[in-house]
Amino acid sequence: MIDASGELKAMIEAAQAAGSGLLRRHAQLSELMVQTKSGPADLVSIADREAEDTVRGLLAKARPSYAFLGEEGGVAGGSDQAQRWIVDPLDGTTNFLFGCPLWGVNVALEREGEVVAGVTYLPVLDELFVAERGKGAWLNGRRIRVSARGELIASVLACGIPFAGKPDHPVFAREMALLSAGTAGIRRTGACAVDMAWVAAGRWDAYWERALSAWDMAPGVILVREAGGVATSVAGDALDIGGGNVCVSNGAIHAALVATLDQALREEASIA
Repeated sequence: MIDASGELKAMIEAAQAAGSGLLRRHAQLSELMVQTKSGPADLVSIADREAEDTVRGLLAKARPSYAFLGEEGGVAGGSDQAQRWIVDPLDGTTNFLFGCPLWGVNVALEREGEVVAGVTYLPVLDELFVAERGKGAWLNGRRIRVSARGELIASVLACGIPFAGKPDHPVFAREMALLSAGTAGIRRTGACAVDMAWVAAGRWDAYWERALSAWDMAPGVILVREAGGVATSVAGDALDIGGGNVCVSNGAIHAALVATLDQALREEASIA
C-alpha cells in the first residue's frame, strides 16, 4: 500500500465519507430534489452539495489554511494560496440519477500549480484509486500501471461525448469517423473520473475529452502519470487543468492519438 502523506490520508477519508453519504442517497433516488444547472442535460441534485460539504469539512479540519475549489461551492480562499484542494463531489451526476453505478468522488491537491496527490473513489464498485507524486498509483492497496499496447489499431479508447448544451459536436463526429475505423473500440462511461482512473489501471488505453473543468480531471492526471502514462491537452501540449480539455494514455499510443485528434480538428475547420 502507498506510504501516504497526512494530506493524502485526509483526502482518502474525505472521499470515502462523501461516498458513503452518496450511496445512501443513491438508494433514495426517487426522493432526490433535482434541478437543472447550466444546461438541459446537466443535472444536479442535493446529493452533490451534501457530498461537497462533507469533503470540504474534513479537508478543512486536516489543513485549515489550504485554499479550496469545488464544483458546487466554487472558490474559497485560504491563507496558504500555494496549496489548493480541488474537488468534484459527484462526477457522473447523470449516471447517479439514472441508477448507473459509474460515478465517483474526485479529490486532488494542487501545490504551486501542480497536482501532487489525487483520489478517485467509486463507491458502488468499492474502488479506491490513489496516487501521490513519486509514490505510484494504487487501487485498493494494489499497485496499478497503464497498459502496454503500442498501436491504435489494437487499443480500446474512452471519450467524452458532448451532450446538449456542450460545444464541439461536429469535431467529435469527425473524431469518431477517424478513430472508430482505426481502433479496437471506443467506450463512453459518462464520468471523467471513471475513465481517467481506468486508463491508470490499464482497462482503457487512452481517454480524451473537450469542455472539462479542473475538478473533472485533476485526480486522474496524477493517477495516470504515476501509473506510467502521459497526460496532455488534446493538442499534445503541456496540460493546464484549467484549460478545458485533456488527453491521457499509456504513452505508447499518445502521439498517434493526438495526431488523429488534430486531423479531425483541421478537417472540420476546413469545411466550417
